[in-house]
Amino acid sequence: METPAPNKASSKPRIIELDALRGAAVIGIVWMNIYVFALPAQGYYNPTVWGPGLGEASRLDRIIWAISFVFIEDKFRTLFAILFGAGCLILLERGGGRPWRAHYARMAVLFAIGAVHSIFFASNDVLRVYALAGCALPLLSALSARALFAICVGLIALHVGGGIVALGVSVLDFYKGREASDAAIFAERVFGSNPASVQYMIDQGRLAWGDRIAGRIEGFGSQLTVVASAIPINLAAMALGMGLWKSEFLKGKWRLFLLQRCAAISALFAIPGLLGLAWWVSGNGFPASIVGMTGLVLSAPFDTALGLAYAALAMAFFRSDAPARKRMAAVGRLSLTNYLLTSVILAAIFASWGLGLFAEVSRTQALVISFVPIAAMVIWSPIWIQLVGQGPIERLWRGGSRALS
Repeated sequence: METPAPNKASSKPRIIELDALRGAAVIGIVWMNIYVFALPAQGYYNPTVWGPGLGEASRLDRIIWAISFVFIEDKFRTLFAILFGAGCLILLERGGGRPWRAHYARMAVLFAIGAVHSIFFASNDVLRVYALAGCALPLLSALSARALFAICVGLIALHVGGGIVALGVSVLDFYKGREASDAAIFAERVFGSNPASVQYMIDQGRLAWGDRIAGRIEGFGSQLTVVASAIPINLAAMALGMGLWKSEFLKGKWRLFLLQRCAAISALFAIPGLLGLAWWVSGNGFPASIVGMTGLVLSAPFDTALGLAYAALAMAFFRSDAPARKRMAAVGRLSLTNYLLTSVILAAIFASWGLGLFAEVSRTQALVISFVPIAAMVIWSPIWIQLVGQGPIERLWRGGSRALS
């Protein structure tokens, strides 16, 4: 995600590879978010919850789930957070005499933008957690790259450990056959095909816009609990991004063979682990407890590693002066605007006030529809950059931050 420049005097030549990497990240976010808008919440992680036969997932849907789980889900969220951490560090380094004050003003405005986004369009908005996790970044800005990498690993361990404590009992109950335990019932409601819970989420997804807004405003406080639980894993990715900037990885100064080696090592660690988790879930018939544990907790180290691999590949690939590089860089320069724009487009397709396709499509059909907002970003971003320059939401963020600081 692009962060607003502090002022014109301190701005430096843009790193095109970094802008293009932002573009790739925001496109990947669409492939994640499409299922939030299209399917009942339980179907986000569990392909057996929803399908063309009212809960009967097709074989193709399961394949699409496996591909998403291994290569997409949370990898691009990680990449987005990596770039956010790097962007904040850039501004802290260029911030002059009071960089902390300007930084906290940016986080406050970002949280406000995320709050509005979560109420009107996407309840899974990531901007709020970025703003909260971002409050810790000034404390990390003076550390070395090696120390930042160590903090990243420690925060991932904290996330995994906390997740095992929270959800591990449900997995144990599954293997013990205790289907009526509190933990098992909770997992089934959140990640499984409990009919009442699934129908409740369908009803929520089909609410009129006014009713939905009222409900989200009322539940905004409880949402913050979920947002807070995501701080460690997102802060881990931000610390990684800061370390990659300090090590000159994201400055485009690593030699090509080093980027290739980094991508290969990271992928060799991540992909077998993710394939093993996918096999564990599918081999047991997608039980709710294991679905939740793998999707939210155990995949985190591998998601981070594969996100790093994507970053290395992109920094290598986008060195060539190809048309795709320039177009992706335009998408990345408008990353915040594009992130919010895709929510508007997806809401117009799936919400009751739009085409009303929520819970009317399969996982495969939803993936096909995701290319609509992607095409819109790729087409409009270069035109806007050429004619106007900075994106409208980026201008809002920059102006609001300046006024507050």
